[in-house]
Amino acid sequence: MTLVVDYGAGNLRSAAKALEAAGATRVVVSGAAADVAAADRIVLPGVGAFAQCVGALRGVPGLVDALETAVHGRGTPFLGICVGMQLLATRGHEHGVHAGLDWIPGEVVRLEPADPACKVPHIGWNDIKALQPGFAGGSGYFVHSYRLAAANDADVVATSDHGGEFAAAVRRGNVTGVQFHPEKSQAYGLAFLRDWLAA
Repeated sequence: MTLVVDYGAGNLRSAAKALEAAGATRVVVSGAAADVAAADRIVLPGVGAFAQCVGALRGVPGLVDALETAVHGRGTPFLGICVGMQLLATRGHEHGVHAGLDWIPGEVVRLEPADPACKVPHIGWNDIKALQPGFAGGSGYFVHSYRLAAANDADVVATSDHGGEFAAAVRRGNVTGVQFHPEKSQAYGLAFLRDWLAA
């Protein structure tokens, strides 16, 4: 069972449909700790501000503890999407400073393009450059004003550029995060999800 975590902050149905299109045979949308415990794979989408999303996640009784147990205790494969990726960081600096899950050490900071022609938020298609084996480059769809600045370069598996390089994807063990939206990235997004489901 592939679980799309429902904590009130994400493109839940779009993510679920994309996972089904990529070959996931049973996709469940839920925020229940029991479903986290039963999941073979876990997807954490996220739309909005870091502060709002981390508050919503911590506001669901038992959810963060269940995620910690599943992902770090049992090694369940985990995917964070957009703000769901940013929540993996140590801290986020959007609307104040807020503690993240600290699964990928680093800070979530505002995009500050060196090129004034690059607007913030960064919205639209952009090239993704793979840095490590097992991650394919391509073109993905982005909607974000903040980026995850990872403390360890080894955790960054792909980058993109918007007036400066930023992490498009991070990975540490069974934990993967992508700043782009696979569910909006057409053929590349489906290929990425197929690879993640098969890994």
